[in-house]
Amino acid sequence: MKQIALLGECMIELNGAPFSTMHQTFGGDVLNSAVYLARASRQKIAVHFVTALGLDSLSEGMITRWQDEGIRTHLILRDPVRQPGLYLIQLDGQGERTFLYWRNNSAARYMVRHPDFSSVMQALQQMDAIYLSGISLAILPVDDREKLLNLLAELAAQGKTIIFDSNYRSALWQSVEETQVCYQKLLAFTSLALVTDDDECKLWGDKSVTETMIRLKQAGVKEAVIKAGAAGCYYQHLVQDTPIELIPTVPVVNVADTTAAGDAFNAGFLAGFLTDCPIQQAAIMGHCLAGTVIQHKGAIIPISATQAVTDSFF
Repeated sequence: MKQIALLGECMIELNGAPFSTMHQTFGGDVLNSAVYLARASRQKIAVHFVTALGLDSLSEGMITRWQDEGIRTHLILRDPVRQPGLYLIQLDGQGERTFLYWRNNSAARYMVRHPDFSSVMQALQQMDAIYLSGISLAILPVDDREKLLNLLAELAAQGKTIIFDSNYRSALWQSVEETQVCYQKLLAFTSLALVTDDDECKLWGDKSVTETMIRLKQAGVKEAVIKAGAAGCYYQHLVQDTPIELIPTVPVVNVADTTAAGDAFNAGFLAGFLTDCPIQQAAIMGHCLAGTVIQHKGAIIPISATQAVTDSFF
C-alpha cells in the first residue's frame, strides 16, 4: 500500500450570509484533498494528514471526523496555546465564492517550529509521496518555510515523490517576487506539479499551456497537470517530453459552489496516479470527483454524495 503524507492547514469553515444562518464545518485546500483522496482510494492508499491543531473541542472534533473518513491522524501535532484558524465563505448567484480569513495565529502556521516536528520529519522518510500546496508554504513564517523546503529537498533526494499544488493566493504573500522565488526552489525537485491555468497566468504571466509546460520543465518538474476548469486538464511528462495531452471533462450545469473543486480533482487524480492507473483514467477520476463536489455547498460534502463516483474508481 502506498503511503502519502499531505502537509497543510485546516480551518473552521462558516458558510452563509453574515449575521444570518450559517453552516459550520471545516476545510482547507490540503485537508480537502486528503478527505477526498481517502474516499476515492477506498483504503488502497494510506492517507496521512500533517498539521497542527489546538487542544480545544473543535480540534478534537475535527480529528474524530478525519479518522471517520479513513485518514491517518497520528502525525497531527497538538499546540497547547493556539487553535485552528477560521474562514467565512460567501457565495454569489453563480456559485462563485469570496473568503474572509482569521488565521494569523493559528496552530498550523507554527507547525514547523512545534517541539515535536522532528518526529514528523522522521515519519516523512517512511512515506512514498509528500503533498503540499502553495498555501501550505504561504502561511508559514519565512524561516519555517525555508526549513520545510530544505527538508523536502532531502526527501526528494531520497527518492520520495514530491507533489505540489501551486494554489497561488496573492493575499498570503508579501510580493509576487517572494512567491516566485519560493516556488522555484520547490519546483526544482517536484515530481508532479498540479497547477491551474489562471494561477499560472497571474503569478508568471503565462499566456498558454505550452508556455507553462516549458517553464515547469525548465524549473525541474518531472510531470505536470494544468487544470483548466470546464475545459478539463492538460498533462505532459516533461522528462520524457511527451506531447501535451488535453483530457476533457463533462461540463456541470447545476453549479452550487466551486469551493474545493481543484482540491477534489487533485484527490481523484492522485487516487489513480498513485495506484499506477493510466494518466487518462486518473484525470477522469479527478474530473468526476470535482464535478460532483461543485454540485454541493461547502468544501467537504457528505460522503453519501460522493459514494457513487468513488465506488466506480476501483
